[in-house]
Amino acid sequence: MNSDNPEPDNGIDWFGFAAKYAAPIFLLGLVLIFALLQPNFLHPLNLLNVLRQVSISGLIAIGMTFVILTAGIDLSVGSLVALAGLVGAYVSKGGLDNRFAIGAEAATGNPVIYAVLAAVTVGIVGGALQGVAITRLKVPPFVVTLGGLSVFRGAALLFSEGGPISGFSSQYTWWGQGRIGIVPVPVILFFSAGIIAHIVLKHTRFGLHVYSVGGNAGASDLNGVNTRRVTFLVYVIVGFFCGLASFLLSARLNSAEAVAGMGLELDVIAAVVIGGTSLFGGVGSIFGTVVGALLIGVLRNGLVLMNVSSFVQQIVIGLILIAAVAFDQFAASRSRA
Repeated sequence: MNSDNPEPDNGIDWFGFAAKYAAPIFLLGLVLIFALLQPNFLHPLNLLNVLRQVSISGLIAIGMTFVILTAGIDLSVGSLVALAGLVGAYVSKGGLDNRFAIGAEAATGNPVIYAVLAAVTVGIVGGALQGVAITRLKVPPFVVTLGGLSVFRGAALLFSEGGPISGFSSQYTWWGQGRIGIVPVPVILFFSAGIIAHIVLKHTRFGLHVYSVGGNAGASDLNGVNTRRVTFLVYVIVGFFCGLASFLLSARLNSAEAVAGMGLELDVIAAVVIGGTSLFGGVGSIFGTVVGALLIGVLRNGLVLMNVSSFVQQIVIGLILIAAVAFDQFAASRSRA
């Protein structure tokens, strides 16, 4: 063999493999560790509880994936969930006069579908307003959504007069507490939304444009992609998912309140980034986001079973988020080398 013409290296690219499958590998590792440390972790009821808890933040994370793929960010999702949930609850109750009605009295308001439409509409309008500010006023997404975080939370407090709205009909709470077979309803909606979002991103022109805008917005413009329209629509999409999640959250808790969703931004963004979506746009998938959401849910549940403080849980998730972004930076620099 001529040493001047070495054979190509056919070995396994372990770094590339880890970069592609880090989140699923980490998730499987966590499941194994918690299963060994806490035998009750693998109990079917506990696993279903993990999936139910993940489904709310997971739905919003699906919408956030569209935003981050365009190199954007939305810090207002928790506050928008609170506002949309309160409006949906208000419509369900038919006003604030019956805000604490329970039992038969709770069924005297409007049909559940009206509450769903109200919550989703508020979410879409909130996302659209931020999309307009970003695309038309040219304000950076970080600034717009940071302001939205404060505006929507204040609007929720003003709308609800600082108090909760609770005690819904059984038809309402079924969406958050009910099951189809053994599977909780929110879990079915979460995975269904994930499948639909995956199809949209991978098999439609709009999905191609989302990746294109995140990869290089300037080049996308030159190639005829309406970058402003795509950017506007991804904020509408995340707003839609905030509205849907807000309804499911209030149905699960049998209550809607202005403090709902506080800190939700961390779990949502962490799920997307840990799942492999680059904060710099253009790279990522819905599958990765679903895995990231499950990873955070498993981590929280396992730490709770081990009696680890919720404060420590926040620290752990924050450190994992930083590590995921650092890994993304390293992988990007390695690919350019």
